[in-house]
Amino acid sequence: MSGRITAVLGPTNTGKTHYAIERMLAHRTGVIGLPLRLLAREVYDRIVKARGPSVVALVTGEERIVPERAAYWVCTTEAMPDLGADFVALDEIQLCADPERGHVFTERLLTARGLHETLFLGSETMKGAIAALVPGVQFTRRERFSHLSWAGSKKISRMKPRAAIVGFSVENVYAIAELLRRQKGGAAVVMGALSPRTRNAQVAMYQNGDVDYLVATDAIGMGLNLDIEHVAFSATAKFDGRRMRHLFPHELGQIAGRAGRHTQDGTFGVTGEARVLPQEVIEAVENHRFAPIQRLQWRNPRLEFGTLPRLIQSLEESPSNEWLVRGREADDLRALKSLAETPEIRDRVSHANDVKLLWDVCRIPDFRSISEAEHATLLARIFGFLQTGKGVPSDWLAGQIARIDRVQGDIDTLSKRLAFIRTWTYIAQRKGWVDDESHWRAETRAVEDRLSDALHGALTQRFVDRRTSVLLRRLKQKETLVAEVNDKGEVSVEGEFAGRLEGFRFRQDATTSPDEAKMLARAAYEALKPEFSLRADRFYNAPDTELDFTEQGGFMWGTTAVGKLVKGSEPLKPAVEPFVDEEAGEDVAEKVRRRLQHFIDRKVAALFEPLLAMGRDEGLTGLARGFAFRLTEQMGIIPRETVAAEVKELDQEARGLLRKHGVRFGQYTIFQQALLKPAPTRLRLVLASLWDGLAEFPESPPPGLVTIPHIPEVGAMAYTLSGYRPAGSRAIRIDMLERLADLLRTQDSRAGFEANPDMLSITGMTLEQFADLMEGLGYKGEKGERVKARAVAAPEPKTPEPGEEASANPIPEEASPLAEAVAAAQTEGAEPEMEVFFTFTWAPRPRHPRGERGPRREGNRDGGAPQGAREGGEGGGRRHGGNREGGNREGGRDGGREGGKPEHRGDRGERKFGGKPGGDKPGGDKFGGKGPKGGKRGGPKHEGARQFEARPPKKDKPIDPDNPFAVLAALRDKK
Repeated sequence: MSGRITAVLGPTNTGKTHYAIERMLAHRTGVIGLPLRLLAREVYDRIVKARGPSVVALVTGEERIVPERAAYWVCTTEAMPDLGADFVALDEIQLCADPERGHVFTERLLTARGLHETLFLGSETMKGAIAALVPGVQFTRRERFSHLSWAGSKKISRMKPRAAIVGFSVENVYAIAELLRRQKGGAAVVMGALSPRTRNAQVAMYQNGDVDYLVATDAIGMGLNLDIEHVAFSATAKFDGRRMRHLFPHELGQIAGRAGRHTQDGTFGVTGEARVLPQEVIEAVENHRFAPIQRLQWRNPRLEFGTLPRLIQSLEESPSNEWLVRGREADDLRALKSLAETPEIRDRVSHANDVKLLWDVCRIPDFRSISEAEHATLLARIFGFLQTGKGVPSDWLAGQIARIDRVQGDIDTLSKRLAFIRTWTYIAQRKGWVDDESHWRAETRAVEDRLSDALHGALTQRFVDRRTSVLLRRLKQKETLVAEVNDKGEVSVEGEFAGRLEGFRFRQDATTSPDEAKMLARAAYEALKPEFSLRADRFYNAPDTELDFTEQGGFMWGTTAVGKLVKGSEPLKPAVEPFVDEEAGEDVAEKVRRRLQHFIDRKVAALFEPLLAMGRDEGLTGLARGFAFRLTEQMGIIPRETVAAEVKELDQEARGLLRKHGVRFGQYTIFQQALLKPAPTRLRLVLASLWDGLAEFPESPPPGLVTIPHIPEVGAMAYTLSGYRPAGSRAIRIDMLERLADLLRTQDSRAGFEANPDMLSITGMTLEQFADLMEGLGYKGEKGERVKARAVAAPEPKTPEPGEEASANPIPEEASPLAEAVAAAQTEGAEPEMEVFFTFTWAPRPRHPRGERGPRREGNRDGGAPQGAREGGEGGGRRHGGNREGGNREGGRDGGREGGKPEHRGDRGERKFGGKPGGDKPGGDKFGGKGPKGGKRGGPKHEGARQFEARPPKKDKPIDPDNPFAVLAALRDKK
């Protein structure tokens, strides 16, 4: 007896499954068969929610939940029981044509009936077959709720959100998911091999908006109701277990139909290397018009268990109906044939019960998919256990499960373990196969759950960027994002690392993809707006001690760059450019700019205070004021040769006014002593380089060094701004050079002189290095070698005898030092110790070709002193080119005492300083000069220090006792 039989046919997205559930719940009892374990679990959960777990049973090959009062049975098609229920439904009835499982669906189509109502759900292509095979059936067509249209080919990188990309191999699915992670933030993965727990977790990520993309196999085409707007095929061919073949139009339509939910339209297309579908196939899918199914797969359900040959024969029997065709040899039949050929098994199967038991064992699916031989070996062992009547031994089963119960490993490893546990789950579900069925069902289910969770975690870790998914979900929900910045500047949005906040610029994580980077930046900036304002307030109120400028013109707030200097209206009035992201807002940028401008203005005012004070001094007039302006332009340091004419025009009163502001008129350089300190020097280099528009600024030398290396590639102006003057292979600090010049003025530069310890002490050099320095200053050093003199103790003075007169010379004549040294060496039988010495003479470089007479140099009538000793009169007496206008007093101050006590740190801690050349070519100054009037260059040498005058000699004035050279003059007169 059977009730009404109805076939509800139509395309996907017509609510057929939902209609079947409603019809089943309208009856007292019911059974529904579904094609997938995944779909069965989904329907089970929906009915439990409606009626409670006490009346709903779930039966699949690997899961069995059967309460005592079960009224509604949700099953996979293979596991449908024959209960005589009031209602029976069979979903996806078009699978009757499937080569692998079609015979199972065909058998249910022919035999499964409800007492009051039977429903067949599926594609309209089955209408003819059902009408021919099921008498009295009524047909109902359900139209699709939304429209499905072709969208063409699209790259994955341009795929819109809420799309599903379909692949037909695990490798293809993983590759697509990996690409989506890099470009779109991630994807959920759905495959038929996943456990329901893993599949549900992956689907939940997609449905909740954690990810916008789904990568799936063709399993997506059966019953998975998801919010998919577009389906893209990455391939249009698949391996069907035997060979690679193109998908049939109705198979494409089944999968493409998942696009569009309820009344929302959907689209389908291709991506990757998939070819564009033919126009006729596109139209068939859009209109859901496919060729009707002509043949259904069938296998004889009436089996004979007398002997193994009779069982195999009954399984291979052909159908008599023209609508039916014998199906492809299934896995269970192949396993049976394989075991039947094994002598050990064949000898042990002697009764019909043995044959039936062996057939039941052969129906264990090959979840592991290792090889047919491996699977047959496992089946033989299980059959051996079951044939004893004791079932599978618990200790052996426990060992097998223990090897699988491990959650460590990658996706492939965890997937294999899940496949293996499905075998033991299937065995535990068979009645009488294990000792304690409840225990082993629970145990295998627990292991499967643990492995499922681990696999979900591995899939998520590999194919989903959790940071991106969290931000996407919150942005879609239009919720306020919470951003935090720790003491290291690390920015986290909703607990996910997003990048670093460096000052007022956000540097997002470089590991993000371009598309992800845009989204992440948008989320981070939205959340960082309050932080930008708070940070700007802290910066504006920060003391100057927290700020600094770099030698390349940048601004630092602690260890963070917050801006840079830019060229202003004057060298000492630079402007600033803050480093503030545009997203922070104009108010934040302006506040940062004002604070930086205040800082640099105060820094210039403090470090250049002597220079600025001189510029503001209204007491400076005339030539003094003009010279002060020149000095301000050059930031407190001017090489003397560049302003020689202006210095000559300054009278003593003007110079005195300038000296009150710390200006020192040196022989080589005119400078303010206070501006030679490290801090003003560092700022001077930055401001001058900024004004000159250099791409790279020269670095300031380490503080305290008397000399530094002279690098030819570095312009002379860079050395001048640093407070140094190049001379030979070294550059000497200009204040220490002036102290050296004071000592050189006391020497006879015509006859020659040797370096004394004071000269070497000032420069911190060895004698060889000093000789190179002197050559750079215009002196010629002649190297010599002599026997090192040894100190000879003076003999005791002879006490005169009574009546004798004391000697007029109490100190007896001494032997020459050379004779004493030689005598001592001969006495000791050793070679005399030699020493190297240099004799320095003034040797200016000629400015004019030979035979060409240059202009007469004023004040250098003996040709024996540099320019600074002639012009302006600083630093020398008349005999050595001194100034006749009280030069000793002025020169004594400027050339000696103003220098201060040097720091004799030598050349320690030297490092290269420089940058790109600043304009002037390096090289020492060229000092000219002439010999005696009417004489020729290169004439005969004169012994001693001879003087030549171009005018009648004047009477020497009385020596001023306050003159610092009075002692030297007195010593001269004694000679």
